[in-house]
Amino acid sequence: APADTTAPAGTTADTGTTGSAAACAEGKTLEAGTLTIATGDPAFPPYVIDDAPESGQGFEAAIALAVAREMGFEGDAVTWVRTSFDTAVAGSDANNDVNLQQFSITPERQAVVDFSEPYYTANQAVLGYADGPGASVTSLSDLKGLKLGAAAGTTSLEFILSVIQPEVEPFAFNSNADAKTALDNKQIDAIITDLPTGLYISAVEIEGTKVFGQFSIGAGGAGDQWGMLLAKGSPLTECVNLAIDTLTSTGELEDITEQWMGTYTEAPYLSVE
Repeated sequence: APADTTAPAGTTADTGTTGSAAACAEGKTLEAGTLTIATGDPAFPPYVIDDAPESGQGFEAAIALAVAREMGFEGDAVTWVRTSFDTAVAGSDANNDVNLQQFSITPERQAVVDFSEPYYTANQAVLGYADGPGASVTSLSDLKGLKLGAAAGTTSLEFILSVIQPEVEPFAFNSNADAKTALDNKQIDAIITDLPTGLYISAVEIEGTKVFGQFSIGAGGAGDQWGMLLAKGSPLTECVNLAIDTLTSTGELEDITEQWMGTYTEAPYLSVE
């Protein structure tokens, strides 16, 4: 059942609060008194800063430590280990209690591993060359006159068609390479993609581009949901969910998300006007 989000944090009622998450987790970790958290090797910004998750700096580092705290583990009671993405989603890792490295929740993966409730839902974002026509975008209406593109078969393309409804027919691409070519040739002014993909494209794949902004989930067209990954049938899954419920109800999860996925990445929220 959903947690009672009306109870204040720190109470011990049977709700999604510090007391219940900690009580739930007691005696269920791989090592008594310690929560072992896995991340990537290496782990990258904005999810982990300077490849040092123990600092709590970075979106997933901060969320992991907040969840650990709600479950009763702080300081030396939290241990970090590294795993590969592929072995984790295959259910092959046994060296951690919980793993987070931008794992999208899918039915195929849920057949072999557990996922927590989502801690992040990817927003749609606007990407283009830093000095291109998209640089002045501050609202959804600013996009209507631009030539837009997105990957075929994605929520981003649907977002363009059903929410933005541009004046010019959008382009649908098979790959980011095709989108780059279209940007270079000025066939399009900007790419619409989910924020994590946009951040990766601008940092790694298409030099000179940036994410101009993102739309809140309320604008429609939300992308993938990410969950913390646990072993199939893990007794800790319900405890992690209780912790996430608490962080959601207190507003801390939203604050962490805005700090690291908004302010830190310089991807401001765009107006839907």
